[in-house]
Amino acid sequence: MLKTGILHPQLARVLAELRHKDTLVIGDAGLPIPKGVERIDLGWRPGDPAYLDVLEEILKYIVVEKATFADEALRVTPEFHEKAKALLPAELPVEYIPHTELKARSANAKAIILTGEFTGYTNVILTAGCAY
Repeated sequence: MLKTGILHPQLARVLAELRHKDTLVIGDAGLPIPKGVERIDLGWRPGDPAYLDVLEEILKYIVVEKATFADEALRVTPEFHEKAKALLPAELPVEYIPHTELKARSANAKAIILTGEFTGYTNVILTAGCAY
């Protein structure tokens, strides 16, 4: 039995399987899951687990070379979005695209992690980097 790290077996497996250029989406409770994309649903009640908590923990375990957010996050929930962006390494490239495009791109993700977050536009596509 693990006593530290990611204890959720499905999530731990997906993180271990990520390779360079694979994408992983962390989303709010309402993000639709395209057919064929693995769903890791962590939410069990409104706000729990929180998007920021999940993002912060995931970033401890994977190499990320780019983050992609919906540009609506800058207008609709700017203070919340700044908290998410502050969790990223300062040098990490950040891209902004329309939310409709973010949802379309999520169809190519290795997996989508749903949180219990009820704040709009709290979704990010993380592109895996290479550890060497």
